[in-house]
Amino acid sequence: MAQNPVRETEKTAVTSPPSKTSDSLGKITSTSRGSPPPNPEDDPKAPRFERWPAERSFSEVVMDKTMDTVGDLLLIARRTLRELPKRSRIRAQLRKLNNKGAKNGDATMSLKSDKPIILVLGSGWGAHSLIKVIDTEKFEVLCVSPRNHFIFTPMLPSSAVGTVEFRSLLEPIRISNPFVTYIEAECEVLDVNRKLALCTSTFAYENGRKPQFEVAYDAVVVSVGEQTATFGVPGVMEHCYFLKEINDAVGLRRRVGQCFELAALPGTLEADRKKLLRFVVVGGGPTGVEFAGTLRDFVRGDLARKYPELMDDVEVVLLQSAQSILTQFSAGLQQRALDTFRRTGVAVRTGVRVIAVTQDQVVLEGGDRLEYGVCVWSTGNAARPLVQSIAGAVPAQREALQGRNPAAAKLAVDPFLRIAGVRDAIALGDCSRLSGAPLPATAQVAGQQGAYVARMINKGYKLGTGGLEQPFPARWKDSSDHEELEYFSKPFAFLSLGLMAYVGSDQAITQLEAGKASFSLAGYLSFLLWRSVYITKQVSTRNRILILFDWVKTRIFGRDLSIY
Repeated sequence: MAQNPVRETEKTAVTSPPSKTSDSLGKITSTSRGSPPPNPEDDPKAPRFERWPAERSFSEVVMDKTMDTVGDLLLIARRTLRELPKRSRIRAQLRKLNNKGAKNGDATMSLKSDKPIILVLGSGWGAHSLIKVIDTEKFEVLCVSPRNHFIFTPMLPSSAVGTVEFRSLLEPIRISNPFVTYIEAECEVLDVNRKLALCTSTFAYENGRKPQFEVAYDAVVVSVGEQTATFGVPGVMEHCYFLKEINDAVGLRRRVGQCFELAALPGTLEADRKKLLRFVVVGGGPTGVEFAGTLRDFVRGDLARKYPELMDDVEVVLLQSAQSILTQFSAGLQQRALDTFRRTGVAVRTGVRVIAVTQDQVVLEGGDRLEYGVCVWSTGNAARPLVQSIAGAVPAQREALQGRNPAAAKLAVDPFLRIAGVRDAIALGDCSRLSGAPLPATAQVAGQQGAYVARMINKGYKLGTGGLEQPFPARWKDSSDHEELEYFSKPFAFLSLGLMAYVGSDQAITQLEAGKASFSLAGYLSFLLWRSVYITKQVSTRNRILILFDWVKTRIFGRDLSIY
């Protein structure tokens, strides 16, 4: 039986009667009572962690997730039946800024609401999951993101070769939850002390200037993800393609088509043709492996029929610095992936490091050079500027960084996903790191974190200041008398549903986990499971129908070869 990491029970009484009531995020309203409410951080009975990480049994976590999911579905059903409110959800007043507020500022957005305002930064897995589950009858939710849609990122490799269409992977944020206000902009500065976010629009006026504005909030959720890591390798940003956004997949699909058209031109020299038709993928993780596999499918299944004279010159090369690919999987599944690539014609080179990328060559450590037509970079992630600025400004974050490169910074969060050293602030997904118990940077983790935080906020818990030494999130036990506090005692627990990767030729590998037990599956059955899981995990019925249609269309008619 695991030791209880909580020093006190979940519910702790506070005896002094408050004179003001505080909502879950710290907004104060007057009452007629005596002294002010005690601060949970000053409560000697407030529970704190004696030991972390805390172990919970697999069955307990499964039961909690099941009950939470049922509650989420009921909340979403109620929201679906409820009409959009006739009153304005957030009435924004724009007024001129003096020069103190923001650099070249244009306006301050004054959010007037009788409900606490939650600012969500980002529209990826964590933010989208939170937006789906948050109770907008209790909270005003404002989402600020440079991208007005959610992307089902695991299928970007498929969209880059036309197996599925780009829009089949998207869900607009305004459809995800019509009661959430969305603004297409990027948060450049987050003042965690004043609870202000300085944002810049992604669009510019005719004179080229992008409008800026400030937003005040009661609580903030940072879910901005990460950007592609180049590890300081020269030429990567200038010459490589990535698979982080829809535009990346669109550009990559266009470039692959252009390479074949250029290679097919009369008079193209043999050396140029071989260079154009060599596709180099740097990185042996799931994204790189799945793109290499789907690209080989595209070549063998569609391009071979239209460009048969070019097939002898086509080469797909996967470069990996480690000694194997898909290192998250068991050794047996890694070997199965390598065997599949060997059979389908994907050349895998392990134990090699890229030291530079030029306009037409990948330079390897040791002096080898690979000419290429397309180079796809899929080697890891780095912190976004906003995360780096928060990590550098907050003392608790600087301490957690422990001298690491700021480009690799993640926001240290406590077991309740509160940003350490910051009040009323949450960090989700790839941009966060759970203190003492790091989690993989996957969509699974971010999605579960977003839903977890939404449920905690929905229940009325005040976030407080993040940190292992800080009290747990608290709320008033009885909303009518506000005399007793109770504390949230269930830290975030990740339920791993396993790992999957498509390796091409209708083959996939799957590693399922149930507690300490692990089950492996490979081959065509694993491919069917991979597809069924991806359909199930789509965020809407619309997306499921579109992707099913794309798969059927591709199977019958092949992939579209148009360049646009």
